Amino acid sequence: MSCRWGTELWDQFDNLEKHTHWGIEFVERYTKFVKERSEIEISYAKQIRNLSKKYQPKKNSREEDEYKYTSCRAFLMTLNELNDYAGQHEVIAENLTTHIICELTRYIQELKAERKSHFHDGRRAQQHIENSWKQLESSKRRFERDCKEADRAQQYFDKIDADINVTKADVEKARQQAQLKHQVAEDSKNEYLTYLQKFNKEQNEHYYSLIPHIFQKIQEMEEKRIEKVGESMKTYAEVNRKVLPIVSKCLDGMTNAAASIEPTMVSSLVVESFKSGFEPPGDVEVEDYSLSMRRTVSESSYLNSRGEGKPSRSNSRGKLWPFKRNKLMSLLASPRQPPPPPPTSPSPGAMPNGPQSPQQPKEPLSHRLNEFMTSKHKMQCLRSLTRGGSGPEDCSHLPPEQRRKKLQAKINDINKELQKEVDQRDALTKMKDVYVKNPHMGDPNSVDPRLEEIGQNIDKLELDSRKYEAWLLEVETRLAEKSDPHRRQSGLYDSNATTPVNNNCAPVNRESPDGSYTEDHSTEHHLKSRSTDFDDDFDDEDPLPTIGTCKSLYPFEGQNEGTISMAEGELLYVIEEDKGDGWTRVRRNEDEEGYVPTSYIKVFFDTNAKGAMTYI
Repeated sequence: MSCRWGTELWDQFDNLEKHTHWGIEFVERYTKFVKERSEIEISYAKQIRNLSKKYQPKKNSREEDEYKYTSCRAFLMTLNELNDYAGQHEVIAENLTTHIICELTRYIQELKAERKSHFHDGRRAQQHIENSWKQLESSKRRFERDCKEADRAQQYFDKIDADINVTKADVEKARQQAQLKHQVAEDSKNEYLTYLQKFNKEQNEHYYSLIPHIFQKIQEMEEKRIEKVGESMKTYAEVNRKVLPIVSKCLDGMTNAAASIEPTMVSSLVVESFKSGFEPPGDVEVEDYSLSMRRTVSESSYLNSRGEGKPSRSNSRGKLWPFKRNKLMSLLASPRQPPPPPPTSPSPGAMPNGPQSPQQPKEPLSHRLNEFMTSKHKMQCLRSLTRGGSGPEDCSHLPPEQRRKKLQAKINDINKELQKEVDQRDALTKMKDVYVKNPHMGDPNSVDPRLEEIGQNIDKLELDSRKYEAWLLEVETRLAEKSDPHRRQSGLYDSNATTPVNNNCAPVNRESPDGSYTEDHSTEHHLKSRSTDFDDDFDDEDPLPTIGTCKSLYPFEGQNEGTISMAEGELLYVIEEDKGDGWTRVRRNEDEEGYVPTSYIKVFFDTNAKGAMTYI
């Protein structure tokens, strides 16, 4: 099947013109499609980048600490891979713009100019053949007219020549006129034949040479246009295919990030982050209320041998007892529980000298007492830190394990700063040596102030490093002592060997419910003597003096006897300090007073208040 437009479509000039115009419009429409696809890719990449940026950890925020866990690090890796994934869509948009949109836009302009040139040549050839045809028609009509005039002149001559009445001169004139007309007709015939020959030649050239040549160029132009569109579509696919390996790598990175999550490691990090180093409290001792109500007085008990026989008074508020005497037995039978946040501690009315559960090996008594007395303070300071406070320099407000980690981190930071200062000192020393050898390069004395400043910084950092290392050694020694069962057992034996036994109802080293230790026999006489004063104060009508104020850090609902409820941020008056059992006695007004957890308040003591040390 022939596919030459010049021979097959020689008479379809107008249709070819319409078809080529549609072809250009199609290229323009395809270019617009690719442009809109590129805009979609750019918008999509921008949204993906914004999404990745939105969930990136903020600088100097608490979220940075979360990325020590493998799941959080995997999420961060996923965000980074997603950012690279968005970059590949930007690459698609860029390649579409460069390799397709710009190329097709330039080609469309060239295609329009080429099409215009080809159809201009075709119109000019068509105009030429039409003009030649008009000339042929004109010579033909002229030849026809001259032949008719020659025929009429011949007929007139024949008529005059047959008429005997006509003179010889008229006959001769008619004959000459007829001959002239015949000559004009003959010239018109020759001209017509010449134009006819010329037209046939031009027409043959037009339809068999010129028009086929022009149509062939138009055909080549159209085929090139179609080929260009095909190449663009192929490029369109290749642009998307080229980024697939990188996109696949991004997806592989996300898969690897998910595979890197280690639940066991996360659990270990949780232990490392929150481990306090404290030991769990010992067993809660049995308090047998079936025995006689006369009990040996200890620091955690408010009963004494004299107070049982005295009658209670209805207006005993403001005295040592946080409850009326007729409520004493109910409180002893059902002691209130310690507050949840601080370490468990006995209630103010707990009786410490009853029978207890079997003892576990314990550390020396003085060491455990000191540790317990400081642990509550540390926990309170730790809570204040979580609410924006600041702790001491030696991190003593933290639990032992957390303190060790904090001190080690500070030592590492100091060592880094120290190394920077040493490097700067070495560099300045070399510079000074160069200045000494080459005075024209600079003054050696100009470096001395900076060297002196760096030397002072190094001395300060070394002093801080030794200071923190001493604190770290102290913490590690205490942790090692706790973790060594043999050392703890030997400490127990030493304590038992050096402590006399004066009380058959209680062991030498007894453990309170919160893990602290008391020595009943060493404090019995002192507390008994002090209980006399307590009973005297109980019988006295004057309220206890105010020794300071306090501000509640947390809300507390005093649901048990002897306690008082308080709201967060409330200001109260302190009338009795914490004696080591975790409770402080406060007063709201003349009618409301009771005990609140010490770790729930921040105390401001009045050093000028009289009687401030009376109840310590």
